[in-house]
Amino acid sequence: MRRNTITALTLTAALSLTLAACGSDGATGAAATPAAPSSAPAASAAPSAVPSGVEDGVLTVGMECAYAPYNWTQTDDSNGAVPISNVPGAYANGYDVMVAQKICDANGWELEVVSTAWDSLIPALQSGTLDAIIAGQSMTAERMAEVDMAGPYYYADIVCVTTADSPYADAQGISDLAGGVCTAQSGTNWYDTCLPQIPDAQIQPPADTAPAMIMSLQTGTVDFICTDVPTAKGAVAKDPDLVILDFNGTEDNFTFATPEEEAENINIGMSVAKGNTVLLDAMNAVLSPMTREDFNALMDDAIAVQPEV
Repeated sequence: MRRNTITALTLTAALSLTLAACGSDGATGAAATPAAPSSAPAASAAPSAVPSGVEDGVLTVGMECAYAPYNWTQTDDSNGAVPISNVPGAYANGYDVMVAQKICDANGWELEVVSTAWDSLIPALQSGTLDAIIAGQSMTAERMAEVDMAGPYYYADIVCVTTADSPYADAQGISDLAGGVCTAQSGTNWYDTCLPQIPDAQIQPPADTAPAMIMSLQTGTVDFICTDVPTAKGAVAKDPDLVILDFNGTEDNFTFATPEEEAENINIGMSVAKGNTVLLDAMNAVLSPMTREDFNALMDDAIAVQPEV
């Protein structure tokens, strides 16, 4: 996924979104196996030069709260939603919240969610405002130069989405999308790397958020969008007029320079501050026993309870 993030979203903005986004499907063989985490529990891990951030028993996690089905905002605590600490009366839920809660339950921590704009996530982590980012971030080399990342905690293939009545609805590969008007979310490999591979693509300015990206398709501003499988499946689950164009497994698909580059854009991870080995190991200790099937099943659960917002 290949994505990237801004300042705290207001409740009004979050609740005004009329669509969802995402689904659960495994990635291709390019997805790398997670590195083996420390076998020792977090409590007995070697002292870190960087404070873990959970000395107070609270894991403070940043996410957009507007990137369904990874995360979204709702008006109550149904289906395991947790309060958004900086948006009174609002609650966060979604795949990211579900995984974060698993980590907290395993370590006896309380989960605190802070709504944070995509582009502001890493700065907030580096300043110590957040303990971790769990927000559908792809594990790119560029991102991992700024933070340490646990995971993967999901594997997400890249697809396109169009409308059922679109002339591109029967596309069998990216060459069939030639000349189309398109966009993707700002700060993502979807926009920066994938769309430019489409012949003569009329690439529009990027959308600030995933919901805005999908809205541009629903309103006819663009012919198709490029995103990941969870975002696409979540959108289609809420809008049957949308269809997914999945070219994975074909020769006419988006490509990366190396298998390693492909994997880093498909693998989704959790960010902690550089050198925070205590929290990194605690997260990996929860994630490492989970299989691709476990991740997909949990994503399906998130999509099933994703609200119409």
